[in-house]
Amino acid sequence: MPASSWRLRSDAWEYLRFAVKRLATDSETADALATDGEVHRNLRALETIELYWAGFGQRYVAAIAELLEAGDYRTALDRIGRVVHRLRHDTVPDEPRDEYLDESERAEFAVDADPRPRFEVLVVDETTAQDRDGLRTELLRLRGPADDFVYDYVVVPSADDAVAAVLTNPNILACVVRPGFSEHTRQRLSRDLQESIRLARAEVVRGTAPARSSLASVQRVLGLADTLAAIRPELDLYLVAGAHIEDLAGALTRRFRRVFRREDQLELHLTLLRRVSHLYDTPFFSAIQDHARRPVGVFHALPVARGGSVVASKWIRDLADFYGLNLLLAETSATSGGLDSLLAPTGAIKKAQDLAARAYGAKHTFFVTNGTSTANKIVHQALMAPNDVVLVDRNCHKSHHHAVMLTGARPAYLEAYPLNDFAFYGAVPIDRIKQLLLDYRAQGRLDEVRMITLTNCTFDGIVYDPERVMAECLAIKPDLVFLWDEAWFAFAAFHPVTRRRTAMAAAKRLEQQLGTTDHAAAHRAQQERLHGADGSPAGDEVWLSERLIPAPDARIRVYATQSTHKTLTALRQGSMIHVYDQDWVRDAEEPFHEAYMTHTSTSPNYQILASLDIGRRQVELEGFELVQRQLDLATSLSQAIARHPLLRRTFRVLTAHDLVPAAHREAGRPMPLRDGLASMWEAWATDEFVVDPSRITIEISRTGVDGDTFKHEHLMDRYGIQVNKTSRNTVLFMTNIGTSRSAIAYLIEVLVKLAERFEEARAQQDPDLLSAAETDMPPLPDFSAFSARYATDGVLPDGDMRAAFFRGQHAVG
Repeated sequence: MPASSWRLRSDAWEYLRFAVKRLATDSETADALATDGEVHRNLRALETIELYWAGFGQRYVAAIAELLEAGDYRTALDRIGRVVHRLRHDTVPDEPRDEYLDESERAEFAVDADPRPRFEVLVVDETTAQDRDGLRTELLRLRGPADDFVYDYVVVPSADDAVAAVLTNPNILACVVRPGFSEHTRQRLSRDLQESIRLARAEVVRGTAPARSSLASVQRVLGLADTLAAIRPELDLYLVAGAHIEDLAGALTRRFRRVFRREDQLELHLTLLRRVSHLYDTPFFSAIQDHARRPVGVFHALPVARGGSVVASKWIRDLADFYGLNLLLAETSATSGGLDSLLAPTGAIKKAQDLAARAYGAKHTFFVTNGTSTANKIVHQALMAPNDVVLVDRNCHKSHHHAVMLTGARPAYLEAYPLNDFAFYGAVPIDRIKQLLLDYRAQGRLDEVRMITLTNCTFDGIVYDPERVMAECLAIKPDLVFLWDEAWFAFAAFHPVTRRRTAMAAAKRLEQQLGTTDHAAAHRAQQERLHGADGSPAGDEVWLSERLIPAPDARIRVYATQSTHKTLTALRQGSMIHVYDQDWVRDAEEPFHEAYMTHTSTSPNYQILASLDIGRRQVELEGFELVQRQLDLATSLSQAIARHPLLRRTFRVLTAHDLVPAAHREAGRPMPLRDGLASMWEAWATDEFVVDPSRITIEISRTGVDGDTFKHEHLMDRYGIQVNKTSRNTVLFMTNIGTSRSAIAYLIEVLVKLAERFEEARAQQDPDLLSAAETDMPPLPDFSAFSARYATDGVLPDGDMRAAFFRGQHAVG
């Protein structure tokens, strides 16, 4: 399936190398090839997969099959070894062993040995084998030693194949479309991939385009471009046409970065390299490196700068030995000389933040060096004032409660559904949010409600549908501000399925929908059902029974705070605030900057900022690959636990059926990604709540120990495995972009050893005591209400948090 194509491809080539090596070394007879069905199955799979990857392709696989059929195992092994070396990122020998290779094949070996960063460019066009050879020859001719990067072409004939390629091959960073492509594939694709292609095409928001050309070819090009941009927005799209490019440029310029003639190969080549260099650019990280290399005299703060107080010391030189001299050379309090001020950026930091906004789909992005706790306080202070009402999930991070106290706003707490059997809470259903807004409207206080704050996703991996939540709430109050705490969800922006449930992607999609004529018509029709003939609103039951449609003039005001360091590459506490606010300049920019300066240190950690900058480079260039692998490895872990007889008896992986009540999910699959990318896509497009596949919550009641004991005494102390979140009877395992296959294998090995230990201990216990560890869990507590002294009116749930907080502080003792 597309989600695991990287692993299937790697495993197929590795197995071929293993099997053919036995034949080449005469340890097996030729008859073994005929009886080894796995070799033939892998060759058939690779014939399809390799169409979507550069460097080798279907002809390469077919040639290997012919060599095996002819009994030339040594040459076949050499060719298979080339692929395996590239997949492993190993160094490939400069000189091939086959002295009869022609010049083009020798050039291929030289490419394999090239140490420069490599990416792939998708070309969509019907071509012959001769055309593809010509493209390859021209590419090798254009490639120069001064180029910073190396790229190869992936050539596919149809729109279906183009979508399949960008879903399965994360190395593709650009796409060149030629109008001669066909619509449908001739490949024998899996059912999962076929359905994924259909769902990918459905991602496009219709009705937002300007008047289109009546030419069918232009319509097809536009449709493909819109689809590719929707599922992989980081891709650069280019159009290569043979005629009338001036007319095409006017119609297609919003979709394509540039339009070329077929003769403009050099310009296209330079453009591709230039664009990737922009993604590779790290303005602040580069500025820090330049500063560290410069001879600088320090006559200001920071004795540790340049290693001054360390390298000459008799007692603390081990600091430099451990962390390295570069860390000390990069330590500075300077904001000039190529550096910048975080509080008032105009240079390298400003550019780095702008690049981050591009990567995450935000209008503005701000770096935060002391965690999302501070980021949350900044947003609350910028947007809230004393006595404003904020609807907030009671189970949100403590920083939100603290921010409410600091601003003097009045929280109205929303109750998430409880998961009593596992001793933690889920998420807040949309009906509860809508009902509370309707209650404020009925009491004439809706104008006081300014913001809604929710956690997406929760620590345990329960994910909202932000687009639906914001749309339905804006239908009741069209100027609401939304703060999404995405502390654990930064990675989601870099996968086509998870992206749709991030705050920034949802805001953009909602903004696009509000501008369509179809949306305006649907809103008018619904208003007739929601209001009587006299214009008065219908009863709450009517508003709750419909999926509400916001007015076309509703304002999109969305903020997201992310602990970038939790799920992506960044040093500890590195965080970001992303903004998608249509009223930013008029209503938020000035108070936001004031709040930012209030909560941001005048001495920010430059190393954290540099890590945020280079982490942004990583996600733009390889984020899809890393997140795809993260989700796939998590799925392989959950499947291993579910299939292993001993692990299945001791542990239970909690699924969507355990974590999301049936009323809030339509797809009905307990673990959608396990059933294929299309199943996950469908669930994430339809269900009110879904479960992040990279969070594996394991129920451990049958071990006889509680979650905290399991975490400390068994996982960490015995085997050095670190986890964080536990409850009385569950442990949460998380994969991230740094998780490897060997780490998953080690965890499975450890769980087997622990299961053996627990099973042995259970066998020696009194059977009557076994049920004690599996008793029903007590119900989780609910927040009752503010006391009358702090409640605003005793009817609605908001109250004076600040007064209650300080009275509690002074009452102690």
